[in-house]
Amino acid sequence: MVRGHTSEANGLRVVSGSPQGSDCTMSSVMVAHSDSEFNNNHALILNNNEASPEELALLAKLEEANRLIEADAKSLNSISNNSGHSRKSSDTSQISLTSGTSSSQDRNCGEDGEEDVWSVWGRVVNDWDTTYKKKTAFIKEMVRKGVPHPFRGIVWPLLCSAHDSPVKKQYADYIKATSACEKVIRRDIARTYPEHDFFKEKDGMGQESLFNVMKAYSLHDREVGYCQGSGFIVGLLLMQMPEEEAFAVFVKLMQDYRMRDMFKPTMAELGLCMYQLENLVQELIPDLHVHFQSQSFHTSMYASSWFLTLFTTALALPTACRIIDVFLLEGMEVIFKVAIALLTIGKEDLLCLDMEGMLKFFQKDLPPRADADPDGLMNLSYNVKFNAKKMKKLEKEYTVMKIKEQEEMVELRRLRSENRLLRQRVELLEAESSELADRLVRGQVSRAEEEETTFVVQRELAALRHSHLETTHQLEL
Repeated sequence: MVRGHTSEANGLRVVSGSPQGSDCTMSSVMVAHSDSEFNNNHALILNNNEASPEELALLAKLEEANRLIEADAKSLNSISNNSGHSRKSSDTSQISLTSGTSSSQDRNCGEDGEEDVWSVWGRVVNDWDTTYKKKTAFIKEMVRKGVPHPFRGIVWPLLCSAHDSPVKKQYADYIKATSACEKVIRRDIARTYPEHDFFKEKDGMGQESLFNVMKAYSLHDREVGYCQGSGFIVGLLLMQMPEEEAFAVFVKLMQDYRMRDMFKPTMAELGLCMYQLENLVQELIPDLHVHFQSQSFHTSMYASSWFLTLFTTALALPTACRIIDVFLLEGMEVIFKVAIALLTIGKEDLLCLDMEGMLKFFQKDLPPRADADPDGLMNLSYNVKFNAKKMKKLEKEYTVMKIKEQEEMVELRRLRSENRLLRQRVELLEAESSELADRLVRGQVSRAEEEETTFVVQRELAALRHSHLETTHQLEL
């Protein structure tokens, strides 16, 4: 273990702030990140003289990362002067080792002197490619226990293979360009983590970083553009890493983790997830499924935000981070598992509530229970039975169902079109019939008038004849 100049703690310590102000030398590495509430700042400097070669290699790697971050912040500050947007780095996690004792939350030391979990993560990060290929099960076990917060800024890009993504080179060009979504993004930024210190200041560092990343993605993927809800995921990424890294990770999430289809205008993937979750609930928690059905409580009424924001709006940030840890390694499967775990935790209460009560329970009562014991929630989710083959079968069923619905919609649209044409013909025929009726009535009236005229003329003619006969008779006499 490396001995530092302080005896405050053993393991990793951090400092938050702008990378521009970091002072990285070959004998020390400053570490930046926030605590479990992402607010407290700490600063410790590591003395390298007593470090092992392995630790020195890790420190050299982290020192190089800090140098790149500092250079990145300076270069992007010059970009901001040209583009009109301030480009500030988020609280970036940079790591150092010191001596002392660690907290129980981020340390995992057994009675036999088990290795400090932070030191283990340091070695894993230092030799990621080899460890990830040869010790996949070990990585999975470590991730499931939770990635220590200072490491997330490094580990998350590694887990999703975004650390060497070429899209990072495009980021500077994107933030200098103009997006059609800028007005909408600006409007929604104030609603994203409004109580969090990093984002609550209007036009502050956090809001500008969030705006830059969201604008960049709207330019990178014009079909999706900007969609409400995605800002919470980006915001959580910015709490761990600088903008370019957050952008690269978000692109990976959208492309490789089913999230892009989730945010497409049709939101077809969200509908599929709701269908799969409903079937999972029916299989694993049948009595709760029956209760939901009896109350007409649809899956989308409580689970849509879980999938769209990966629980970042439903649970506290430390709990959401634990879920993202596993999500980046195992994919959408863990979201289903956590959803079932949450329903299991709240089952007994939900069975006693009506629709309105259940909505309130999901919003107010269930999250604090889950946040009170993140380990319990995650362990419960790991034990959820998840059959990937069955989920694939449900996907096919949903696809067939949707195709059938689309065909029915096509047929329905055709029938509606035909019905509209028939109505138009009926209206035309009715107009013609009305006109004919009017003509018939007018004809009958005309004939009646003619008959009356004929009768009058005949009567007058008869009178004239009678008068003529009388006159003729008188003349003969």
